[in-house]
Amino acid sequence: MEISGIISAIVIGIIIGVLGRLVVPGRQHIGIVLTIVVGIVAALLGAAIASGLGVADTKGIDWIEWLIQIGLAAVGIAALDRTRVRR
Repeated sequence: MEISGIISAIVIGIIIGVLGRLVVPGRQHIGIVLTIVVGIVAALLGAAIASGLGVADTKGIDWIEWLIQIGLAAVGIAALDRTRVRR
């Protein structure tokens, strides 16, 4: 992976993390750094899943890939929030 790919993964991860956080109802007890990390992981996993399903490269905006990534980020943020509340 080149440096431009890493930078774009971080930027997309920030966007995905914030959108995933907005999807989860209520107040989350995790910081912005964890939100960004969850967003980056969700972006990478979502891209791999979309590629495996054959919906990664479509004409125009890849809405299905974005929905997969945002869904994964929401699940990750909700899971981290639950572990933070129990402590």
